[in-house]
Amino acid sequence: MERWRIVKAFTLGPLLEATVPKPGNVNRFTDFGDLSIYHFLFGNTAVLPVYYEVVKIGELVRKGVLMPNEASIGELIKRAVSESRKVQDANPNFGVITLSIPIMMGLAMGRNIMEGPEKAAMLIRESTVRDTMELYRAIRVANPKGIPSGVKYDVYSDDSFRELFRDGINLWALAEMSCERELVFCEWINSYSLSYSAADLLVEELKEHPFEEAVVRVFLNLLSENVDTLIVRKAGVKEANAVREHAKMVLREEISLEEFDSFLREKGDLRNPGSIADIVAVSISLLVAAGLRVEVRNGKVWGVIGRP
Repeated sequence: MERWRIVKAFTLGPLLEATVPKPGNVNRFTDFGDLSIYHFLFGNTAVLPVYYEVVKIGELVRKGVLMPNEASIGELIKRAVSESRKVQDANPNFGVITLSIPIMMGLAMGRNIMEGPEKAAMLIRESTVRDTMELYRAIRVANPKGIPSGVKYDVYSDDSFRELFRDGINLWALAEMSCERELVFCEWINSYSLSYSAADLLVEELKEHPFEEAVVRVFLNLLSENVDTLIVRKAGVKEANAVREHAKMVLREEISLEEFDSFLREKGDLRNPGSIADIVAVSISLLVAAGLRVEVRNGKVWGVIGRP
């Protein structure tokens, strides 16, 4: 795929996701006490130069100039997180950066959108222990909430680097161990199956609903079928399951969207479904790469895929 097409898509996708008024998330109408829509706007545009390099490296791997184990995915994630941190004081996009960079590189290697996951999975399999060490450094910079301490390969322990090297833990091995705790890692080893299925669902929803409503419906569908791992890390499995059950209640029209939003926010950001939001951001990015544009009909903004 063309270089700038990928870069623009994965810059715009997370901005659109953050803007849409989804329940429980920061959006253009609602902030948290320590996280605002401006953090997303600044953080997600600051990474653009790194994203350009990601795609360029993908092209070099495709041409054989670089080997897959020289793609430096971990370092690129760290640099993107660092660029985001320079312009704001929170963590609006560690998850979406970590999810986006391998698939962007895969798309640059492939001939079309459908080849991206296979290429991304290959890159993660061929990653090195150094990639994992650089990812750990990125986590330290972003400082996401709910990261456990005192565990094997503890992110915040200096001994972890020696342990990672000793045991040969590359990104694929780390993802296999960490999938239960982080949905992003599940996407790595499952060839982005949830992101792509969400993109397919969004295509269908866009045929019947305005853009924001379509995105919210996809978000609710994902929440009703998946446990959000950010909620698990911050508040526990019981809370995450409660969020999933309430999402099902919205889809069954047993409670309103507003009631669901109030439920999610009544404990601050503990029930903030951030991992599912990252999946939605990537699904929107995939549609932008496929030609998503917007048009106004009767005062509503609709998403349309393809040329006018």
